[in-house]
Amino acid sequence: MMFWIVTAGMGLAVAALLARAMVRNKAEAIPTEAFDLQVYRDQLKEIERDAERGVIPPEEAERLRTEVSRRILSADAKAASAKTSDTKSGGSKGMAALVALLVVGGGFGVYMLIGAPGYPDLPLKGRIEAAKDALENRPAQAEAEASMPAAPPVDAPQEYIDLVKRLRDAVAARPDDLQGHVLLARSEAALGNYAQAAVALARIAELKGDEATAKDFADLADMMVIAAGGYVSPEAQKAVEEALARDPENGVARYYGGLMMAQTGRPDVAFRMWDTLLRESPANAPWMPPIRQQMEDLAFRAGVTDYQLPALPGQRGPSQADVANAATMTAEERQDMIRGMVGQLSDRLASEGGPPQDWARLISSLGVLGDTDQAKAIWAEAQNVFADKPDMLATIRAAAESAGIAD
Repeated sequence: MMFWIVTAGMGLAVAALLARAMVRNKAEAIPTEAFDLQVYRDQLKEIERDAERGVIPPEEAERLRTEVSRRILSADAKAASAKTSDTKSGGSKGMAALVALLVVGGGFGVYMLIGAPGYPDLPLKGRIEAAKDALENRPAQAEAEASMPAAPPVDAPQEYIDLVKRLRDAVAARPDDLQGHVLLARSEAALGNYAQAAVALARIAELKGDEATAKDFADLADMMVIAAGGYVSPEAQKAVEEALARDPENGVARYYGGLMMAQTGRPDVAFRMWDTLLRESPANAPWMPPIRQQMEDLAFRAGVTDYQLPALPGQRGPSQADVANAATMTAEERQDMIRGMVGQLSDRLASEGGPPQDWARLISSLGVLGDTDQAKAIWAEAQNVFADKPDMLATIRAAAESAGIAD
């Protein structure tokens, strides 16, 4: 009720201001003809005073009186005509009432059409609490799988299907056979039996125990999410967390971690996770296409209005035309072309960043050109950029060692 009272008051206030301005505009406007009449009357009085004092001769005074009187009659006729025109044009009060009706009625009409009457306020604290509740009380993996429609059968040879059936029986008879579960997980996934493949992958992680890798848990999370139709369940979340605990840079786990936050009402957290992953991953990473497809919408939901997708990372080598032109160049011209390409790569890494392969390629190229000072500077910068990513830094270190500039 308070919302309607406040908005109605605001609408009426705006309408009143507009109506008042329209009415005052008509009432306070001074016609030009009325102003001229006043001027001419003042001139006529001045002529009378000058004639009485003898400043002007009687004949000249009479001529001036006639001329000014003629002008007074003309201005008075124009004023009467303008007044008649204003009367015929319609009252400003009626127009003001129409504007008020449009402002108030139109405003409420538009709100009823596209607004959300009765919807409660959503302050930040409330949204965070709602997201936390959604995270803690979302459906389990089994419930999500049960809600999925039956998948159409995979077109596979009958011999292969019979082989998988025998493999299931063998694994059931030997539940501790690690290799059997590995083969079964692959076979079930190939047949589209993702839920069964996830069960086999979970058993693999269990059998490996402390030796289970980040990839083992990332593969498990991947299969569970596929089995649930793209939904990250609490069980899949646990697999994601296990993968990240073993390798914080695991791309699959980072992707599903962001997806989970987007699904539970925290697009702001999901945006930050995916934006970082997007800028650190190679162009051929399997999670790049789905992230790039959803990123602009996610940015909008996160309140980032000026977001632009970064350019795809990767090696940007010479085109076929560049290669053809290089064949006809002199050694000096070819060297200049290479330096130009190296300069472009250096500028791009400085402004946009890039994957470790590009940093390694730049260092190697500078080493070939004999520009060891610049190569050392790039190597030093790379050590700062990738200080907390030892696996990526190892790729760049190999190039630095090959160029003879590593510490």
